[in-house]
Amino acid sequence: MSHILIVEDEAIIRTALRKLLERHRYKISEAGSVREATTKYRLADMDLIISDLRLPGAPGTDLLKLAGDVPVLIMTSYASLRSAVDSMRMGAADYIAKPFDHDEMLATVRRVIGKAEQNRAAGAAAADSKAEGRAISGMIGDSPVMRDLYARIHKVAPTDATVLVHGETGTGKELVARAIHEESKRNGKPLISVNCAAIPETLIEAELFGHEKGAFTGAQTAREGLIAAADGGTLFLDEIGELPLEAQARLLRVLQEGEVRPIGAIESRKVNVRLVAATHRNLRQLAAEHKFREDLYYRINVVQMTLPPLRERGKDVLTIAENLLEKFCAKVSRSILRLSPEAIQAITTYTWPGNVRELENAIQRAVILTEDNVEIDHRTLDIDLDLVPIEEADPERRPRTSLRADPREDLSLEDYFARFVLEHQDTMSETELAKKLGVSRKCLWERRQKLGIPRKKAKRLAEA
Repeated sequence: MSHILIVEDEAIIRTALRKLLERHRYKISEAGSVREATTKYRLADMDLIISDLRLPGAPGTDLLKLAGDVPVLIMTSYASLRSAVDSMRMGAADYIAKPFDHDEMLATVRRVIGKAEQNRAAGAAAADSKAEGRAISGMIGDSPVMRDLYARIHKVAPTDATVLVHGETGTGKELVARAIHEESKRNGKPLISVNCAAIPETLIEAELFGHEKGAFTGAQTAREGLIAAADGGTLFLDEIGELPLEAQARLLRVLQEGEVRPIGAIESRKVNVRLVAATHRNLRQLAAEHKFREDLYYRINVVQMTLPPLRERGKDVLTIAENLLEKFCAKVSRSILRLSPEAIQAITTYTWPGNVRELENAIQRAVILTEDNVEIDHRTLDIDLDLVPIEEADPERRPRTSLRADPREDLSLEDYFARFVLEHQDTMSETELAKKLGVSRKCLWERRQKLGIPRKKAKRLAEA
């Protein structure tokens, strides 16, 4: 039942309106002035306020400021366009003239309350969506793919589910593991990170599971493994696809039984560890080739997360570059540099096969090598990219809006572009293609993305 406050100084009108609304199952409260309304009731508890424009003391429009998000319906016997416009401009939900028609009043009340409920629901949904997609400390980017990743992390982190993170080298998979740990109930316990590819096969089992004294040659003392060290916290296994099959069998027991047995030990000890694994390899394919245990794959493949490569993150690349620039300038105690337009073009055009790690190296190198200039030039970035500014392209070679490749065939500009690229990309470099089309390499790359034409290296360059 919606609660409506009627603010009207004429008792006859107030009573008539109350009876009308009560007959239609509305809960009604009454006041004769703005002061009485604010002292007698809490306006925020109302679903609608119906107020006369002219009241003793203060006008009804004063309630527009005091009511907050509660809609206010203004009524007046001085029905004029000016009064209506002024009230609506000040924030009134609607306007109705006295004497009012009963049906018109009821229809207006239903409409205003219904619209307010829709707005509240939409606002709550937007707030939830924003909360789910809110950024994570240490991770930069606001592209749709990153907002989806943030939302997934916020949902999964409070649980104890095992997480498998996919991503190319240099995309920041450890940042995802750290975010999951920090937002979990285990954040007071340790996060132990292990790069499985960085430890020799002969030592990986001893490092992970520990060993007893004399378990093997060189084991002069007993040592606790990294899994036991992560007890109560989170274990992050980076490049889990590089883990030897023997170690995979031991890890499977940890996940299934919740216990670890050091090398050379007779008894196992209980451990409570959450696993976050990461890889840039296709574990399903490795399992099919018997290079990765299938049972372990299904055990760790509970929740999957994919870190997009830098080339698929749109404007994030420039945001990350500017953050890194500020960071490295502060590190070497110099004033903040800025990126030149050519440097920005280079950063946003390059495909970054090494992802964030490669971008970080390029920015750090540029900060160190840039001397007295306030701008970082694209040459200082030392990116393997030939930029062809549009203004330097041969105007005679620019495609015209009415090109005909064949007298019988009328091609659009996009048709011509796609056809030219497909016919010549095997024999021309990207720079040559851009020059022939009269565009920059950035424009060529953007058109490729839009038209879905994959990038290929020139055959003659490959042969060379």
